[in-house]
Amino acid sequence: MSELEGVPRQIFLAGQWRDSADGSRFPVQDPGNEQRLCEVSDAQDADIREAIDAAIGAQEAWAATAPRDRGEILRRAWQLMTDRTDDIARLMTLEMGKSLEESRAEAAYAAEFFRWFSEEAVRINGRYGRNPAGSGRTLVTRRPVGPCLLITPWNFPLAMGTRKIGPAIAAGCTMIVKPAQLTPLSMLNLAAILREAGLPDGVLSVLPTTSASRVSGPVLADPRIRKVSFTGSTEVGRKLVELCAPNLQRMSMELGGNAPFLVFPDADLDRTVAGAVTAKMRNNGESCVAANRFHVHSSVADEFVRRLAEEMSGMKVGHGTEDGVRVGPLISAEQRDKVSELVEDALNRGAQAVVGAKALPGKGFFYAPTVLTEVPPDARILREEVFGPVAPVTTFDTEDEAVRLADDTEFGLVAYLFTRDLDRAVRVGERLSTGMVGINTGLVSNAAAPFGGIKASGFGREGGDEGIDEYLDVKYLALSVTS
Repeated sequence: MSELEGVPRQIFLAGQWRDSADGSRFPVQDPGNEQRLCEVSDAQDADIREAIDAAIGAQEAWAATAPRDRGEILRRAWQLMTDRTDDIARLMTLEMGKSLEESRAEAAYAAEFFRWFSEEAVRINGRYGRNPAGSGRTLVTRRPVGPCLLITPWNFPLAMGTRKIGPAIAAGCTMIVKPAQLTPLSMLNLAAILREAGLPDGVLSVLPTTSASRVSGPVLADPRIRKVSFTGSTEVGRKLVELCAPNLQRMSMELGGNAPFLVFPDADLDRTVAGAVTAKMRNNGESCVAANRFHVHSSVADEFVRRLAEEMSGMKVGHGTEDGVRVGPLISAEQRDKVSELVEDALNRGAQAVVGAKALPGKGFFYAPTVLTEVPPDARILREEVFGPVAPVTTFDTEDEAVRLADDTEFGLVAYLFTRDLDRAVRVGERLSTGMVGINTGLVSNAAAPFGGIKASGFGREGGDEGIDEYLDVKYLALSVTS
């Protein structure tokens, strides 16, 4: 397609564009019309071994590179991304399906991680002090953890890459990136931008592949790879933890979510409904931080549902490149079928559909924006991550009940709460068992804030001051001082 002119389709191996070792390729599909966009090189065992050697071979020199120089590379990459926002957004829409408006927002968000970590590169600090006995000095420094494996998902194919690559570059780590099979083009395009920005050969390799285990297996089996950062399902995350155990690699795991959205009786409903639409419908609902369960005080539930249904039913559904589209396709037929299955399960158990509750006919993997009420406690949709444009609503009567319902899940990534009572906002926010809480907002993602969860949602943080710590080891030097 002419729209993909100039977009790389080969492996990016140690700074060079290469066909896979055996020349194999795999197709990339547009989920909005089910057409093949192009074919991409499929990394093989020999490519993976070469990428490992390249990352290890470049580590010492890259770690010794001046922090300012590393930061300037990120700054140039940020500027290039900013200048090319429209082209980056269109590519993302074609391979992932989200609307151009959503893709532009992700492109800006993704670029911001490079700007943020360009500034963090020169702020890697240690400390020096006299030990308590007075007989020596304590010198604490931080150094790059070493070569990394970074595994990114399909739903945010650019931002989940920059959120990992940015701090790795800033800290002085080399890396191998395994993008999602469904959306490799955005990451390959990012590699081209980083090369243009001056990233040295060997610091980054990008290996698209049809077999995730083909990359993760040999990379994690090599004890010289010292860090793994993964964004994806909890099921896969658990398997990766097992693979990392023999070599005790450091890990960051950003896994599944089941975000509760709490509406208290004093909430500003205009603000709340706007926040609900943002929290639910961002990225077509295909987001680990998407509101998955709406727990609404019984006194305002009817009005909240009426307003939410009105907003959801008025959203234009279509191919992401069309004017005015707010809801694009889901990523695949399998994902659309999973959403249908969860909705049907809820309806069969007694839930009522206010709007939507159906897959849309024709080409593309579309599902109608949906609001469900009277959802029973045993419905799977309250337990499982729906990853689609579906809002199941239940009610509560007391604050304690709201917290209990919100925390009744193995996950703990994010929660949202809406109230005009500052005391309640702080009190409930502190009680909720999640790594993040959005208070009177449906959007928590910010390059300057630590992103991550607890429980089955993983561990480690990305972004903020904490983000670069994941790529640094602490070293203590004990100094003996004679008087």
